[in-house]
Amino acid sequence: MKKRDLYLSQLIQYKDKPLIKVITGIRRCGKSTLLTLFANHLIDTGIAKENIIRINFESFEFDHISDYRQMHSYIKERLLDDKQKHYLLLDEVQMIPSWEKTVNSFLVDANVDIYITGSNAYLLSSELSTLLSGRYVEIKMLPLSFKEYLDFTESNGQKNLHDQFNQYLKFGGLPTVVELLDNTNTIGPFLEGIYNTVMMKDVIERNNIRDSALLENILKFIAANVGSIVSTKKISDYMTSSGRKTTSETIDNYLKMLENAFIVYKANRYDLKGKMFLKTLEKYYVVDMGIRNQMTGLRNTDYGHMLENITYLELIRRGYDVTIGKLGSLEIDFVATKSNEKIYFQVSATILDERTRERELRPLQAIKDNYPKVILTMDQPVFDDYSGIRVQNIIDFLLE
Repeated sequence: MKKRDLYLSQLIQYKDKPLIKVITGIRRCGKSTLLTLFANHLIDTGIAKENIIRINFESFEFDHISDYRQMHSYIKERLLDDKQKHYLLLDEVQMIPSWEKTVNSFLVDANVDIYITGSNAYLLSSELSTLLSGRYVEIKMLPLSFKEYLDFTESNGQKNLHDQFNQYLKFGGLPTVVELLDNTNTIGPFLEGIYNTVMMKDVIERNNIRDSALLENILKFIAANVGSIVSTKKISDYMTSSGRKTTSETIDNYLKMLENAFIVYKANRYDLKGKMFLKTLEKYYVVDMGIRNQMTGLRNTDYGHMLENITYLELIRRGYDVTIGKLGSLEIDFVATKSNEKIYFQVSATILDERTRERELRPLQAIKDNYPKVILTMDQPVFDDYSGIRVQNIIDFLLE
């Protein structure tokens, strides 16, 4: 079983802290495997197996647990005594209505350390946040980074880095995809299955959606326009022109549902001069390039926008808050911030052409502060610095 050290180290860091560890992320990104890795870590550090209570609510083995009272009884029977700490590892806990009542009661009344996973942001809805009021920490899990992907595909060492990167761009980074690479014909049906399950279980059923065709059209529009500025009005106009009459409000609601299922991510625009967030014209990115390509095909794909999608996810993975920067009429692809750190990024497939290079440099040159400024490109740059603006190969950046 391959390690996901980025996430495992966070669980280890929060071990025995009086917080519920909530692991969120799209289905099949590796949340259950992470819990298994953590259970193995507990055993390796001397925790007895009987002190680890593991339940996967999607497994038929636990089909008899259908409400929070049965869940409470099942766990309570397995708590040996209060002097010994027990570790509760609860997978896809949102399957149980009012599950948070059980979790909260054990947090208050028992000597337990609690870890839960879920495939929907409703897991951390206002009701749960109110009940647990600051007593949880969210660990946001994504599909494999390119660095992790290379680690997972070590058997394919005969391929050069560029080929592997193109394969990653094409098929995405869901861990199961790696196991299917020896027969790539199986990858499409797998990705189609994930996409359908996420749409059906985490969006349509969860939100009682009546017009699933409209929802799917909105997602396909976003997938085809990753990295482009969109507005609810633009999507609404497009749908209307395609014969699907709808409103901006409906589009807005559907986009929030897709975000809550971790299938799309929104990057807001930030006015660097006015120091404020702009309420319209965001960009959206898809959680996994394989799922995105399965929806849209690879035809008419803007390579630069695919690279932008990969970069956005990588910055999120590294713990940055990511916005789109606006400076007058100029746009900076990403402003990445965390604590006292800020970095500006432009992403371009190539800047070998002088006009393209000037276009990418101009927004960064217009910024008057001294925070680092970087252009990421597929070029192997001869000059890695233009008046203090760093130029870096995107693969090198992803492997840092």
